[in-house]
Amino acid sequence: VQLQASGGGLVQAGDSLRLSCAASGRSFSSYGIGWFRQAPGKEREFVAAIRWGGGNTNYADSVKGRFAISRDNAKNTVYLQMNSLKPEDTADYYCAARKWGETIATMAGYEYWGQGTQVTVSS
Repeated sequence: VQLQASGGGLVQAGDSLRLSCAASGRSFSSYGIGWFRQAPGKEREFVAAIRWGGGNTNYADSVKGRFAISRDNAKNTVYLQMNSLKPEDTADYYCAARKWGETIATMAGYEYWGQGTQVTVSS
């Protein structure tokens, strides 16, 4: 199983970025794909998740209304559209996969992790 995150970069406050997470190696129909981020010196935190099979979504309060998670079944790819970026969004962003459940918004149970993609938002 492989999760390949991409799309990070250096942007200014107020700009947008779209991250991609390409998944391969198994069927993810009963899984959820989550995005997490980790800023320097801070713990990794949940950002958003989507249920591959049903499209249910879950967002951290800090990104609601600014970020949108979506999936493209044909491409086996999950996207994180990030709008109105703020300097506090600066972090390494990771995608991960686990079976969908009530604790999807925590790190518990995530079986597969991709490498990080760096997002830097300047003020």
